[in-house]
Amino acid sequence: MGVVIPLEEKTQEPSIEGLLALVSADMERVNKTILARAASDVSMIPEVANHLISSGGKRLRPMLTLATAGLCGYDGAGHIKLAASVEFMHTATLLHDDVVDESDMRRGKLAARMLWGNEASVLVGDFLLGQAFKMMVEVGSLPCLDVLSSAATIIAEGEVMQLSAAKDTQTSEDDYLAVIRAKTAALFGAASEVGPLLGQRPKAEIAACRGYGLNLGIAFQLIDDALDYGGTSAKLGKNVGDDFREGKITLPVVLSFRRGTQKQRDFWRRTLEKGEIAEGDLETAIATMHKHRALEDTIERARHYGAMARDALELFPPSPWKFALSDVVDFCVNRAY
Repeated sequence: MGVVIPLEEKTQEPSIEGLLALVSADMERVNKTILARAASDVSMIPEVANHLISSGGKRLRPMLTLATAGLCGYDGAGHIKLAASVEFMHTATLLHDDVVDESDMRRGKLAARMLWGNEASVLVGDFLLGQAFKMMVEVGSLPCLDVLSSAATIIAEGEVMQLSAAKDTQTSEDDYLAVIRAKTAALFGAASEVGPLLGQRPKAEIAACRGYGLNLGIAFQLIDDALDYGGTSAKLGKNVGDDFREGKITLPVVLSFRRGTQKQRDFWRRTLEKGEIAEGDLETAIATMHKHRALEDTIERARHYGAMARDALELFPPSPWKFALSDVVDFCVNRAY
């Protein structure tokens, strides 16, 4: 079931075409690097890796590395390997996530674990992480290595935090935001920070790029949460309601639970904590969220973080890079339509 979430009139469809045009040549080099580094004499490794790598992801995170490097005037070649590293880190977390969440679909295709098994998915994810760190070392920037390795640690902490909060309807909004700051926003922030680090820019510019990425990452995840209940399968690349079926506590659930009646809270406990989902329960969940404005308010919070991401860019003078990065915020937030 897909539910459109109309909030206000749009004047123009947000797009990342400007960013794509600016990073086009560099992304070609990044994609070649990704394919080369996913190669292995162990045939199953490239099979599993390429199943996900070639499945149509936007590659937004590596594009942020390229774009912030451009924004800060970096003219070397290190950003290519760092962008590929960022994409490998992201791909590794997806492979691991699908095993933890027991997901069947990823980007509209069968998840790798459904084709090759959980063990292969985890181990190929580990291989990609190893390759990512190898490329970081080759770039030779200790500050960049520090930022990306710290992000890898924070992402793992976020995954464990989410695991401990799984199916717990007592999760607060603050608890949930802490999870997505670690699980999603940390990589957005690191991807955006290494560009100015490579260019050896002033601390203020490095902090601004990091702030841009972190806030964009939070906005991105909040929109994903809303789309799981208010989007369409074609837009999501997975089934609508997957979070619900997997018992995930996301912000729309947190808000619905807090604002609900005792009967509605009992519904969330039965479906999410106990996993007792009956026919029509997803529709009930979506209707309850609309009743309490949980989806609309999740999107409002995403807009708030999106505005903070745009504000972080104000430190920089006008340029095509700045305008393109600002458009990325609009694109991510407006996926809710």
